[in-house]
Amino acid sequence: MYGKLRENAMGRIPQEFLDKMKKLLGSQYGAFLASYDQPRQYGLRVNTGKISVEEFERLAPFHLKKIPWVKNGYFYEEQDAPARHPFYYAGLYYLQEPSAMTPASVLPVHPGDRVLDLCAAPGGKATELGAKLRGEGLLVANDISASRAKALLKNIEVFGISNAFVTNEVPAKLAEQFPEFFDKILVDAPCSGEGMFRKDPAAAGAWDVKKSFACAKQQKEIILRAAQMLAPGGLLLYSTCTFSPEENEQVIAYLLDKRDDMELLEIPQYEGFSPGIPAAARADWIEADDGLMEADALVALAEKKWAAAGRFTNQHGEEPDLAEDRYAELKKCVRIFPHKMQGEGHFLALLHRKNPADGEMTHGEAGLMAERRAAAGEMAERWALHGKTAHGEAGLTAERRSGRQKTLQNSTRTKAASAEKAELQVLMDFLRDVSMPMDVSRLEVRKGQAYYAPEATRENRGLVFLRNGLYLGEVKKDRFEPSQSFAMALKGTEYNAVISLDYRDERVIRYLKGETIDVDDIAKSGGRGWRLVCVNGYPLGWGKLAGGVLKNKYHSGWRMKY
Repeated sequence: MYGKLRENAMGRIPQEFLDKMKKLLGSQYGAFLASYDQPRQYGLRVNTGKISVEEFERLAPFHLKKIPWVKNGYFYEEQDAPARHPFYYAGLYYLQEPSAMTPASVLPVHPGDRVLDLCAAPGGKATELGAKLRGEGLLVANDISASRAKALLKNIEVFGISNAFVTNEVPAKLAEQFPEFFDKILVDAPCSGEGMFRKDPAAAGAWDVKKSFACAKQQKEIILRAAQMLAPGGLLLYSTCTFSPEENEQVIAYLLDKRDDMELLEIPQYEGFSPGIPAAARADWIEADDGLMEADALVALAEKKWAAAGRFTNQHGEEPDLAEDRYAELKKCVRIFPHKMQGEGHFLALLHRKNPADGEMTHGEAGLMAERRAAAGEMAERWALHGKTAHGEAGLTAERRSGRQKTLQNSTRTKAASAEKAELQVLMDFLRDVSMPMDVSRLEVRKGQAYYAPEATRENRGLVFLRNGLYLGEVKKDRFEPSQSFAMALKGTEYNAVISLDYRDERVIRYLKGETIDVDDIAKSGGRGWRLVCVNGYPLGWGKLAGGVLKNKYHSGWRMKY
């Protein structure tokens, strides 16, 4: 029994982990362990920024079953292989473990919000947050790992999200730039990954109890930085894919102890959601009897400790440092267990920053925050003017240059401005064929590279970023070459020259593999120039038409390899 996961070619579930879970679950432990012999669940989440769930259900040739707690989530069968389907390349969905869909689903993001995904790679949650924004407001998708941030960027681009920064920063640096800035923040914290053991047996073999404590230390730093960036009245969703109390309830308790202006909110309940465990916020929870989720577990621990100290107690074990009431609010958190839901496991906590107008911040504290915001704004303006690069090198200020250098700099700027104006005109000529709603004032051309900047974000160029807004393409002398990301941000109806193929047409696969294809049967006679290539009306990329033959302009790094 329990053979598939407890002992396998990749390793063995550590007994210390099993003992911890027995402490937590008590009478539910057997069902939890048995769930690991059940097959894992496969899920996909529909990109509602591109397609409605109703249209997706009509169009997709998969065996789909709704995920009841995620409006745009579906279970699919392994043999469907949706990662090989053209609709995947069109960004119509993201493949994601079902319980991992919950955080971005729970966080109520609306068009126009300023949103931060602080630990965003590879993009499973950031893409959903971006889809909810529908091109309005701002998404900052950040990851501390440069290599993982590249995967994040690709997924943001595949999903067609046009109003995003993709940054590669430490949380402390972002907190300097964005004090009290964001309306919504998601922290899907790096964790020990105990909820991934069934999906990834290798993770079980690599588990070590010390990892939970190391992760918890990092998580506490991250969540405090996130709170600094949350605007008054804003919401912060903290999540992990682990069961460890040290990384879950104890992190939330730490934040609540440090920040009086933060409070937990109820999360909409679904059948199978389990509440947070207040007793698990105690550092000595492991000393309790099995079944910490059960109501009397902490009372029993209190009585045991009092007895060991030779003291008397009542039936409730009433002493401040032993009472569960101190962390009773943690019941508002949500735990997802594989024996209670069709998912691998997750933890969620939804936090609200109280509004200073309600008297939760002193006048002095408000003044200090205003000073910090002003200082951050001044620094951002300096960085914008002097062009801090992705390598962190800032230009010297004009005040530090000699008069001769000033003259040279002004001359260079004048020439650069003239060149950029000419390049902008080339871009505008191309955009005559585009009907995507765009604010012309947010168009930028820098050294031949054209961007569409998110709203009110230009002052933040000093950050280390992989992408600042939507990359439109490159101006080469007197012509414009549109980018792959621009194609993905368009709807099939937003460009005046489209070639759309049915997903069953063999030319779709050939196009995705980078081949030149013959489209004489559907192209206008004598037509030439750029074409937006679509599958069932949904953009895949660009091609250049000449004589009925479409030269492939699909991104070489995205090509289908099987």
